[in-house]
Amino acid sequence: MLLRTDGEGWDAWRISTFGGKVVLIQKIWELTKETLTIEELKNEMLLRTDGGARNALQLSASMGRLDVMQILWELAKVILTTVEIKKEILSPLTNEDIMYVGQMQHRRAH
Repeated sequence: MLLRTDGEGWDAWRISTFGGKVVLIQKIWELTKETLTIEELKNEMLLRTDGGARNALQLSASMGRLDVMQILWELAKVILTTVEIKKEILSPLTNEDIMYVGQMQHRRAH
């Protein structure tokens, strides 16, 4: 139910990521990890991409959501291998994503 998508391919996980709903992201993770396999958690939660070919962590980076990125990063470290993190999470990040995150972090600090 939590991973059902709407007409545009968005599920509760992606909507929570987009909206920056950290508590909801954590709750969805807790509920789904009880019923999904490790492979399903990888493919349906951490690595599934949207229409713009971005996974949840990349989406949060493109929006400058450091709080969401931190949560997703911690979850990814538990579930993904080092190779998967490099290939699926870090490699697709653009310089624009990284610069935007840095700008948002700087703004929030001041």
